[in-house]
Amino acid sequence: MSMREQAHLAGVSHTTMMRLARWLDLDRYEDMRSVYAKALRTSAESPLPERRQDGDGSYSTVGVVAGTLAAEIARLGECANAMQLTAAASVLAESRNLFSLGLRAEHPVAQHFAYTLSRLGRQAVVLDAAGGLGIDALRGVGKGDVVLAVGIEPYCRATIETARQAARQGVAVVAITDSSVSPLARMAKASVIVISNPQSFFKSIAPALVASEILAKLIAAKSGLNVYEVVKEIERQLAELDVFWKR
Repeated sequence: MSMREQAHLAGVSHTTMMRLARWLDLDRYEDMRSVYAKALRTSAESPLPERRQDGDGSYSTVGVVAGTLAAEIARLGECANAMQLTAAASVLAESRNLFSLGLRAEHPVAQHFAYTLSRLGRQAVVLDAAGGLGIDALRGVGKGDVVLAVGIEPYCRATIETARQAARQGVAVVAITDSSVSPLARMAKASVIVISNPQSFFKSIAPALVASEILAKLIAAKSGLNVYEVVKEIERQLAELDVFWKR
């Protein structure tokens, strides 16, 4: 957080935060924030503890992974990230046709975004490349259309190329990615930056998944729909189709 945000939450003046930094032999508050951020990243990226013979290692592993994910997800609620989510949702809500793009590890995020939107009364076409036909949905698209593209390092080449093709056709790109200089962020009209530190031997998609849910809810709110009535009607239709298991 910024110095003023942190001071406000702590119930002190911003000069107190400056004095704290100097007491820690740092020149300014930003240096203290950098040290803290580095410590978080180092702890998140360190290898998970090996399993101990007495079984306590599994408990430690659960705590480390759960704690890291909770911190990464909670970061989405910080002021700067909330502003990114709001700006991205505004672009998505004004779309004529909405597309969702994410391949390989990010495919569940793209699919879940479209599914969540459908339950809230909006539709998004998933460019999932099933049978090699995913990009075909971009025929005839142009200005007024928007694609939500999800990409976390290592970036899937097909995701980047599909997003570039959409941009060349005048489609606005909104990105969920892990860096402001990622290939998706550089071509995006709006970006949501998520932290995705390795969990053991892989990077988690949990922060990106949560960001997609937040975007879906913001889009529904900005679309001027009576979400309560829409959801009620959709649930009625699904009940008629006997979609979900009942006792």
